Amino acid sequence: MVEYGEWNLKGATFSDVTARKECGVDRSFIVKGIRAGKPEYRQGTIWGNPYIRVLRKQFEQYIAEELGADHLSRNKNKAELRKINNRIASL
Repeated sequence: MVEYGEWNLKGATFSDVTARKECGVDRSFIVKGIRAGKPEYRQGTIWGNPYIRVLRKQFEQYIAEELGADHLSRNKNKAELRKINNRIASL
């Protein structure tokens, strides 16, 4: 189990919605990983809507094991490009 402090670091965790956008996986893949015990997770709610928070480092390792490192890097690059394009558009 990871130290409690890692859950409080900025960027060390992300929600299931962000994981789907950045890593190109669906919710069933995330739940399958949680059931297998690969990434640690916490459940929460915002305004009555449930969400799952996972540790980024462990989840990325799980994706690399299951889908391959090239899948992870390709989708991370797409997400980074999307952020840059949005930033350029806002300027």
